[in-house]
Amino acid sequence: MFLMKKPFLSALGICCLALGCTTSGVSLRPDGGPGPQKCPEKALEAMRILRLRPGDSSTVVIDANQSSQSPIIVNDGPVESHLRDEMGFLDAGTRMYGQIWTGGPNVVIRYYEARPPDAEPIPICAVARLGHGQLKKKQGPAPGTAELEFSIAGIYIVDGFR
Repeated sequence: MFLMKKPFLSALGICCLALGCTTSGVSLRPDGGPGPQKCPEKALEAMRILRLRPGDSSTVVIDANQSSQSPIIVNDGPVESHLRDEMGFLDAGTRMYGQIWTGGPNVVIRYYEARPPDAEPIPICAVARLGHGQLKKKQGPAPGTAELEFSIAGIYIVDGFR
């Protein structure tokens, strides 16, 4: 299985790069959090191929630059995370790229791309979820920032952002 895994992911990634994937069009709610957003068809197709279904989950280190710190400070904007455990065909160590919003009562993190080790980027739709207080925010030191007690969270595959 391992021998098939990397060429399979590389071929899928090349197809996804050629087709493109977008994260634009996110409206903000009155509290500053992101509004609903459709999962792009390219991401839905990639997740079908990888057999990633809504509800599939793993654990993610929220900010790859703060992996062994607690608490951590996160900022509004792009984030690079990484999987601590496998999720379907995605190995531990897979980089997850997404967006953080700190405007609401909790930090919201949406992931739009996975980059497995030694493979091309793959469009996905996933969220970091509140569990055990992991994404309960404390005000950060500046606007657009938040302090999180933990550097890890659950990550869940979704078919749309609500």
